[in-house]
Amino acid sequence: MALNLRKARQIIKAAMNKGAELQLKPLSVIVLDAGGHPIAFERSDGASPGRYGIAHGKAYGAVMLGMAGQAQMARAEQQAYFMAAVNGVFGGAVVPVPGGVLVRDAKGTVLGAVGVTGDTSDNDELAAVAGIEAAKLIADA
Repeated sequence: MALNLRKARQIIKAAMNKGAELQLKPLSVIVLDAGGHPIAFERSDGASPGRYGIAHGKAYGAVMLGMAGQAQMARAEQQAYFMAAVNGVFGGAVVPVPGGVLVRDAKGTVLGAVGVTGDTSDNDELAAVAGIEAAKLIADA
């Protein structure tokens, strides 16, 4: 099974709804496939235009490294040189903070990643997980 546009839109809608439910600041949400390519992106009214790059960087780092934003942040804190090297390899495209969540199927296969930005990184992650779970997929945060 691969992530498709219908599932990506379902994830985005549920993540945005979670943000509204929690009264978070305006969110931006991206869904990437397993190769790191965007499937869908949406930015809430009032979200700053630079949020695309941040959401993409959170999801891109998750899918390219096979680890969610929480793990990337821990790695960056323990081995800053590693994340600096990774960002060199990926042209500075990785944002190693919570809010980048891997999407897995029931067998554990990585289907892609979701990146959410706009509120605190921990709240961004909550919205991403809610979106993934609403699509009946496994969130690996």
